[in-house]
Amino acid sequence: MVVDGTGSPGRRADVAVTDGKVVEVAEKLDGKRVVDASGQVVAPGFIDIHTHYDAQVFWDPALTPSCWHGVTTVISGNCGFSLAPCRPEHRGLMARTLEHVEGMSLEALDAGIRWEFETFPEYLDAVGREHPMLNFGAFIGHTPLRLWVMGDEGYERAATDQEIAAMRAVVAEAVAAGAMGFATSSAPTHQGDGGRPVPSRKAELEEVEALAGAVGDVGKGVVQILPGEKVRLRDIYALQPRVKRPFTWTALLTVPNGQHRKAVERNRTARAEGVNVWPQMAVRPLTFMFHLAEPFTFDTVPIFAELHGAGRDERLRRYADPDWRARAQDALDHGPIPARWNNLLIAETETRPELVGRTVGEVATERGVRPLDLMCELALTEDLRTRFKGVMANNEPEFVAELLNEDGLIIGLSDAGAHASQLCDACFSTDLLGQYVRERKAIALEDAVRKLTGELADAFGIEGRGYLRQGAAADIVVFDPDTVSPGPIHRVYDFPAGADRLLADRPIGITHVVVNGTVIREGGEPVAVDQRPGQVVRST
Repeated sequence: MVVDGTGSPGRRADVAVTDGKVVEVAEKLDGKRVVDASGQVVAPGFIDIHTHYDAQVFWDPALTPSCWHGVTTVISGNCGFSLAPCRPEHRGLMARTLEHVEGMSLEALDAGIRWEFETFPEYLDAVGREHPMLNFGAFIGHTPLRLWVMGDEGYERAATDQEIAAMRAVVAEAVAAGAMGFATSSAPTHQGDGGRPVPSRKAELEEVEALAGAVGDVGKGVVQILPGEKVRLRDIYALQPRVKRPFTWTALLTVPNGQHRKAVERNRTARAEGVNVWPQMAVRPLTFMFHLAEPFTFDTVPIFAELHGAGRDERLRRYADPDWRARAQDALDHGPIPARWNNLLIAETETRPELVGRTVGEVATERGVRPLDLMCELALTEDLRTRFKGVMANNEPEFVAELLNEDGLIIGLSDAGAHASQLCDACFSTDLLGQYVRERKAIALEDAVRKLTGELADAFGIEGRGYLRQGAAADIVVFDPDTVSPGPIHRVYDFPAGADRLLADRPIGITHVVVNGTVIREGGEPVAVDQRPGQVVRST
């Protein structure tokens, strides 16, 4: 059955491919090579608009695990954290920023990135030389842009008019060269090198409008924003009509009290007035697995932020100090977002396997101790290797189902390439098809495929992709609707310098994947190719 990305009912048909393009979709076609997809769904290759593969593409051009889950196009540089532009003197600073904000291994970054570029156009060319397995596009990010123009002061202050003008010119150059647009973050959770707010958080609204305006001046591309202190949600809806380019913001996540519905209603009202803003929703729960050697989930709490510059011995000393633990417990319980101990799981422990899957709150109550004391004692007995899993948001399937059926929302926030040791949501596509289409029957198959393909291509202006029709790029996925699912997720140590990551490397039901006419997955297994077929996707 061909499901073509338009949302129209699936139909029985053949898909003919020649020279990397779809040349015909019709019944009873002949071909030199035939892939038998009887009983399966043939769909456009899936698009992932929210990844952080900016660095990983240099040591893993296959872009795993996305390539195993039917994804054929990825967009990187989200949240304002592209790798370019970047001067040689700021490479270490950018790597440390990615370490703190996106949970990337500094050792892997140092060992794996080939810095054969400085400007953004040079970065796109460098990616092209890697011949990625998948089609690869990228935003120009606000944080490296500020460092490029302002130097280290980009971390410290607002930009002058002259600096804003210089940044506008760099954005215009990048978008003209093919950047997917401009991305920025004002989110209070984004703390970079040394626990400082990332440079984009120092930008006033006027600066963000000016840089977004550069995208509008070029006349192509998208603006991606994480709202926060300086750029509020209401500002995004006010800016878009002035910039006259599509905006997308990250992320509209469900919460137990249903407060996310206010953002849905705001978007519904704005779109009815012609405002072209696309909130990104997520399919999977927002979770983070972490250990106290790098307590990422607690980074926004000042007493934990102080640990950014502390070495391992100092962290061990503090975790063993009852007074420090008492102060930290109080800070966690009475902060802006109080800790939810019954949403914090014990995920990996070498010495107490019977605790795996239980909540910190439950075990602490059972033992009559404070939750943080329990965490510290477990961690100290295992040299800080104990891993905990925080369930932060988006853990209400009935609410996620509502969002999937809401017009004007798009699927994003897989974060593929980021937080690799903490989560693996690159499998969102197979989760959507398995859980929400087949098991929950929350969304029709054709609508789900459209949300993974044509809708994203339309919103981001990715021409020639997202649909199965004559003249489109032959990006194709074949899957079994009766079995498709993410498969198991496990920890591996295959990144540069032996860094670890969580990996969904055995998806179920993804039988074939084709990128630009080249088969990269066949019979449910990866295929060795003479040359990786991905292309650099440029804005239109």
